[in-house]
Amino acid sequence: MLKNLPPIILASKSPRRQELLQLMGLDFKVVLREVDETYPEGLTPTEIAVYIAEKKAKAFDEVIHEEIVITADTIVCLDGKILGKPENEEHACEILSDLSGNRHEVITAVCLLKNHQLTSFYEVSEVFFKTISEEQIRHYISTYAPMDKAGAYGIQEWIGLVAVEKINGSYSNIVGLPTQRLYEELQKLVD
Repeated sequence: MLKNLPPIILASKSPRRQELLQLMGLDFKVVLREVDETYPEGLTPTEIAVYIAEKKAKAFDEVIHEEIVITADTIVCLDGKILGKPENEEHACEILSDLSGNRHEVITAVCLLKNHQLTSFYEVSEVFFKTISEEQIRHYISTYAPMDKAGAYGIQEWIGLVAVEKINGSYSNIVGLPTQRLYEELQKLVD
């Protein structure tokens, strides 16, 4: 159990990230600030995720005092190409069709802001999808509406149960926060 933690702010509207922090036994409040998530050209996917997570944290630098702010950004990559959140159901179908039968990477970068200091890190998890039919893809999209998810799916949902053959790396990272690493980094801030 982490002791002597100052108040924690989670700067994310993701219910999955909120649930993960609750499961970690952390007390936190959710505070949101609008941040432009554009990034400079030429960055690698991991650099993009870190850049955006840090940009989200910097939006709090002048308004926090004792708190630790946790921000994150998750990117799904297939063959080096970033697959963002789907624009509509057809786009979600295209993304999931591309993932079908392939290996992709999920990168989550996390930034901790405390006392005007940024601590950033990221984890990369590999996800192996079995081949799935268009009917299965359409069932998933119509039932779970994954429009708010990078890569158009949530591993904790139906599609993760039936289509994911295996993963290499952190499961919680794929959900949205690399919890084991986050725990270690929070511990370092209070030691």
